[in-house]
Amino acid sequence: MLKIMISAGEASGDLHGSRLVSELKAVRPDAEVFGIGGDRMQAAGMHLLYHINQMSIVGLSGIVRQLPFLRQAFKLIRNALVKNKPALIILIDYPGFNLRLAKIAQSLDIPVMYYIVPQVWAWGSWRLKKIARLVQQAVVILPFETEIFSNAGIKTEFVGHPLLDVLQVKSDKEAFFSKHQLSPAKKTIGLLPGSRVSEVAMLLPIMRAAVDQLREKHPDLQVVISKAESLDKQLFAEILEPGHPYRLIENATYEIMKYSDLLVVASGTATLEAGLFKTPMVIVYKVSKLTYSIGKLLVKVDFLGLVNLLAGRQIVPELVQQNCTARNLIQTVDSLLTDNQKLDRMREELSKIRQQMGQPGAAKRAAAIALNLIESARARS
Repeated sequence: MLKIMISAGEASGDLHGSRLVSELKAVRPDAEVFGIGGDRMQAAGMHLLYHINQMSIVGLSGIVRQLPFLRQAFKLIRNALVKNKPALIILIDYPGFNLRLAKIAQSLDIPVMYYIVPQVWAWGSWRLKKIARLVQQAVVILPFETEIFSNAGIKTEFVGHPLLDVLQVKSDKEAFFSKHQLSPAKKTIGLLPGSRVSEVAMLLPIMRAAVDQLREKHPDLQVVISKAESLDKQLFAEILEPGHPYRLIENATYEIMKYSDLLVVASGTATLEAGLFKTPMVIVYKVSKLTYSIGKLLVKVDFLGLVNLLAGRQIVPELVQQNCTARNLIQTVDSLLTDNQKLDRMREELSKIRQQMGQPGAAKRAAAIALNLIESARARS
């Protein structure tokens, strides 16, 4: 029986990992897949040693508190590896934990593949040497990552971005607008303040103050706000105040991204998702002064938005930290709302980004690479 271990420590890893498990089992129904994941990976047929909910560790203090658990987890995982001796270990992002796991794999002579590699181009470049030492195959999802990892001496293949397989809306524009009492004749701004409490608490008041004033100049402007399923409605109620004229919509992020004329998006994966829908946007980012100061020392990129990083220049406005104010947001959004040519140019540039991202089927290609790696390892032994 073919045995494979997969380790994904976060929700996004569970999403992309579940597709990888499904593709592996489609080719090798006899494969026994075990490891660390979430509900999606379990539903796809993976046996969980630990659930991602147990792996949620935030900050240095979180690591210190979780040290006893982590020691126990690595001991259990090592025992499981010795007992099952998988043909391959596949790591999905989550570098702090997964690189430690890769070291254990190396000590047991088990080959390692990294799918969705750490973002060493943004921060943590020191990890490249460690990855080169511990990982036999890197499978990358951003086109510029190929050169970075190959130049570090790591066997690397680009498979396209797994988001291309999940960017699907559940209803057409007419049905979506009708359901939420929106007018197709009016311009629509979508606000995506993030999926964490701290993001929403910091960014939504700025967004709300900006759109309050923008609607005075553009009275027909309609505003929709994306609410992450994990967040409490009370958080939004405290910021928006009673009687606000905006639509707070849950579990329809992709519809908001696709059907809005313009988006205001918290920096993160959502900026790439919006870009793949080719929807014009303004990227916003604001954190505490201390967090930002530490981040500036660690992060080595010219832009925060992935669409700008992929373009190699700013094609989408970014309002970062002290520049992320209601006044600046009003000016930026207004300049786009009143200039259709600017919006059209942005759509063209975002279309080019979409073309860079490869074709759907990243998990299927990653599964093929994994199985080939297993065959090569067996041929050498």
